[in-house]
Amino acid sequence: MKALTNDADERLLVEAAKRDPARFGELYQRNIYQVYAYVSRRAASREEAEDITADVFHHALVNLKRFEWRGAPFAAWLIRIAANLLTDRWRVTARESGNVVVEDPPDSSMEQIEERALFQLVKRLPEDQRRVVVLRFVEQKSIREIAQELRRSEGAVKQLQFRALEKLRADVEGAIG
Repeated sequence: MKALTNDADERLLVEAAKRDPARFGELYQRNIYQVYAYVSRRAASREEAEDITADVFHHALVNLKRFEWRGAPFAAWLIRIAANLLTDRWRVTARESGNVVVEDPPDSSMEQIEERALFQLVKRLPEDQRRVVVLRFVEQKSIREIAQELRRSEGAVKQLQFRALEKLRADVEGAIG
């Protein structure tokens, strides 16, 4: 039932943003981390990831009136925009460097490997941190919703999330370096 509510809420937000572009900020807040995560795994640098992510939301805002609700999350449309922008960037870079043009983004099997590795790291978190991460990033619940569900203050939930993300970041950096 919660998924239906989120879909309905998201659809209402999209319709509101179509009528009043000032409402687009709510869609941005709901989707920025997911889009940035997608782009940053594929971009050559942090700066490029930030630029492309900004371009995704600019493109989405400019073309929002053409968005049609088809039952898929709004994030799917944003990810498609990101994939197209990344492909365009790779083509320009390849053309400028004289390399072969890449038609498709990197193999999704690598993405699956990365996801499995991340899930393994999440499983190692202390129970309370793991629960907050799952509720926040998998179930996409707000801090307030998580606080109510866990019967903790919003500040405590934010602290658990911060500690979990710091631990994950350290684990990823340790695995890479």
